[in-house]
Amino acid sequence: MARFDGKTVLVTGGGGGIGGATCKRFAAEGAKVAVFDINLEAAEKVAAGIRSAGGVADAFQCDIASHAAVNAAVAAAEARLGPIDVLVNNAGWDIFKPFAKTEPGEWDKLIAINLTGALNMHHAVLPGMVARKYGRIVNIASDAARVGSSGEAVYAACKGGLVAFSKTIAREHARHNITVNVVCPGPTDTALLAGVTSGAANPEKLVEAFAKAIPMGRLGQPNDLAGAIAFMGSDDAAFVTGQVLSVSGGLTMNG
Repeated sequence: MARFDGKTVLVTGGGGGIGGATCKRFAAEGAKVAVFDINLEAAEKVAAGIRSAGGVADAFQCDIASHAAVNAAVAAAEARLGPIDVLVNNAGWDIFKPFAKTEPGEWDKLIAINLTGALNMHHAVLPGMVARKYGRIVNIASDAARVGSSGEAVYAACKGGLVAFSKTIAREHARHNITVNVVCPGPTDTALLAGVTSGAANPEKLVEAFAKAIPMGRLGQPNDLAGAIAFMGSDDAAFVTGQVLSVSGGLTMNG
């Protein structure tokens, strides 16, 4: 029996690199997967790939920054696939600028996607998990939340807030058999990283510097994250909650 047989898993940012790999990993282990993304075409591509491999998945367009849109999309997903057992808050957005050169409008967008979006998703999904007395939530933060990252001040602040929020929700809902854990990627070879580094004076040199700083000598790949996320979302981690796991090739080490 696969770990996620009979379970419904919702992944935000499911049309992207880490999100897509995560959706495929859960589906390969038996889950019905709700692929959420603001880009419906990207979500549908991931869902179609899962279905062609014999899995079960549906795509849903959702702007996680909108509370109303989240509520509507979650209701649609549950109507099609069943109650949400596992929530993976993976969607994110970033820019690469020194804080003094950023603008308030950029702060608003960073906060709306990276922090408020996750709050909206929890608000929509938690009541059902509480009623069923079961849930697994995995929030994708960043090692920038743990150690800081030059050029990503507001992004790091959002992800740091997500870590603190996750620990608090883990405490509030442990008695409901709901676990809440955080996975922190280091530099990972995704479209988000490409978009972030494109704002640098020399993007290629920056990416090379990232890789050299990682003890394992390479950038992370989306599949490097999918296994850790699936573990935190599984019953193998039923007695693990409020924890933060770095998946960074050893870039940050903190016991």
